[in-house]
Amino acid sequence: MTAEISENVEGRDIGSGVSIIRERTDVDGSGPRLHQHPYAETFVVIRGRARFTIGAAEREGGAGDVLVVPADTPHKFAVIGPETYEAVHIHESDHFITEWLE
Repeated sequence: MTAEISENVEGRDIGSGVSIIRERTDVDGSGPRLHQHPYAETFVVIRGRARFTIGAAEREGGAGDVLVVPADTPHKFAVIGPETYEAVHIHESDHFITEWLE
């Protein structure tokens, strides 16, 4: 089993207008609870799969997929194992702003 690895970089710390989360895990079902941001978030899935809830829609994302969550849209995802999920989450803000909804 791969340990959960999550690296956060806020753009303001490096002179960028975007912030990123690099995530890697093979823990089936892991992922953040429902939340939203006042800016768009883009998920670039490098490998593995996850089930995304974006507003009222559910979608599976896998290697090579790019999913965009519009600003102020509730969303969450859960890793679908046993493959390792690896992705880059791009926040269109120079710092993270998260409103947890559950």
